[in-house]
Amino acid sequence: MSETAPAAGTPVPSALESLLAKIRETFDVDFEPLVIDDLSFEVLSIRNMQSYLDGMLARKAIRNPLKDLPLWAKVWPASFVLGRYLRRFEPQGKSLLELGAGCGTLSLVASGYGFARIVCSDIVPEALRFAEANVLRNHLENIISVTAVDVTRPGRDPRFAGGFDLMAASELLYLDELHRPLLKFIGRHLAPGGKAVFATDLARAKPHFAKLAAKSFRVEERRIGLTSRDEDGKEQRRAYSLLVVERA
Repeated sequence: MSETAPAAGTPVPSALESLLAKIRETFDVDFEPLVIDDLSFEVLSIRNMQSYLDGMLARKAIRNPLKDLPLWAKVWPASFVLGRYLRRFEPQGKSLLELGAGCGTLSLVASGYGFARIVCSDIVPEALRFAEANVLRNHLENIISVTAVDVTRPGRDPRFAGGFDLMAASELLYLDELHRPLLKFIGRHLAPGGKAVFATDLARAKPHFAKLAAKSFRVEERRIGLTSRDEDGKEQRRAYSLLVVERA
């Protein structure tokens, strides 16, 4: 059956409008301002999160909170820590792969630092839709591409034949079963001289990952403090571990 063409004079929805219509089938969303240093963006935010979680509970859809809860929708402070840290690697003209990007906050921030190409990736379809909406809303589609990447798949991904100068991920190491496949993925897709950088709240740090990585890579750890405000507006100080992994 062929689709009915729009009537003459009927406006054709933009890619962003069509994407938002799909997202709004499940979530009540709107864009909110995000400012970091001298960069400003608009990021899609869920307004009905509590009712969405209540629905998940009613359906008994939360079996493993770390995997089932929509953690991808949260703007994690570690993304800001990591975004600023990436400036140390002279990003102008380089390529970046963000792993476990969620809604893509880190990719947005990194876009302001001169990367020539950014791939924003996740495996959760909803996360990819939110990330794509954020890219379109901020008119960054010429710099950032959004795509599904599963680091547990064996072999080299033909889409990334040239490798990446930098890989980065914030709050990804909480899943212990990802550690070994993640390191294998890095080994296959890191360009010569490239580095992979991971930011993790020290309260959720995974020393095992650094020890495992040190068997095949050079590993450097730095710790950075960040002052932010919680949902109630109270100031809080958090410390973050930054792991830099590069070929030995």
